[in-house]
Amino acid sequence: MSVMRLQKWLAEAGLCSRREGERWIEAGRVSVDGVVVTQQGVQVGPEAVVTVDGQPVALKKGNLRVVVALNKPVGVICSRHDPEGRPSVYPLVEGAGARLVSVGRLDYNSEGLLLFTSDGDLANRLTHPRNEVPRTYRVRVHGRVGATLLNRLRAGVVLEDGPTGPLEVEVERVVGANSWLKLTLKEGRNRIIRRIFAAFEMDVARLIRVSYGEVELGEIPLGAWRYLTRVEVAKLMNQVIPQ
Repeated sequence: MSVMRLQKWLAEAGLCSRREGERWIEAGRVSVDGVVVTQQGVQVGPEAVVTVDGQPVALKKGNLRVVVALNKPVGVICSRHDPEGRPSVYPLVEGAGARLVSVGRLDYNSEGLLLFTSDGDLANRLTHPRNEVPRTYRVRVHGRVGATLLNRLRAGVVLEDGPTGPLEVEVERVVGANSWLKLTLKEGRNRIIRRIFAAFEMDVARLIRVSYGEVELGEIPLGAWRYLTRVEVAKLMNQVIPQ
């Protein structure tokens, strides 16, 4: 192993994405050779002893890459630990036989397809904005969505942390005072879909992710998971790793 930045080391170990590793470092959760590290950019060599929350960890050996798809239920969070004591998604994928990190997040009240992988670098690439991996959702909102609003959504929406890109959106059906929409976007900012509709004073009543890249939720039961096939993993990697 060559010398590498600590956050990359954590990702290579399959513990987290690089960005989550940076947050762990800032929070003082990571030590190198017995010294707590809180600054970014620390280099780690092959003989370093790295611990997270006091537990020693090691780089994974070999080239085994595990990727699984979970049908996340409402009422669980995507962090391993929660100060409020809410349940985590990680016990749901314990049987996958590898130390996994989630590919992005779904908020507490959202459900549907959530990918996990043992490859922290792949997770980082799949979530990085520059790679523009599409995510598709089914969304139920309170209110009727007409042609004018559809056009405004398709043009992109200005949020407090910057504009979205153009959105692919269509109305699937209208049930009473509620509209079911299918919406695709290529970024994963925090609660972005809820904030998009809040900009039009509309509440999201249900939010289900149905695909990530070319991986489909399909018929996975709620709260269950499956391994991705080699073909599915290859398609994901082709989207984010130059050939």
